[in-house]
Amino acid sequence: MTDARILDALYERVSARKDADPKDSYTASLFAKGGPKIAQKLGEEAVETVIEAMRGDVKALTSESADLLYHLMVVWAQADLEPCDVWDELAKRYGRGGSS
Repeated sequence: MTDARILDALYERVSARKDADPKDSYTASLFAKGGPKIAQKLGEEAVETVIEAMRGDVKALTSESADLLYHLMVVWAQADLEPCDVWDELAKRYGRGGSS
């Protein structure tokens, strides 16, 4: 899968690990640490993504962007926020002044 559908698939995989053994899964270990730690990790990944964007290293930016999206999915799963709710919100905003 090489298009945006990977985000839905990633969310399903992440969400399925909410109750998994933290010893068996990095994702499960994040869930075991709780919401604030998960949010902190997302922030760290966002900063790393910004740094690579500023450096202009496209390969590193690609890698950090993938990390950022993965950790965003973990935040959403922790909050029981379904990706379709975000996609719906984006669709509402699409084409409005200032958001396109």
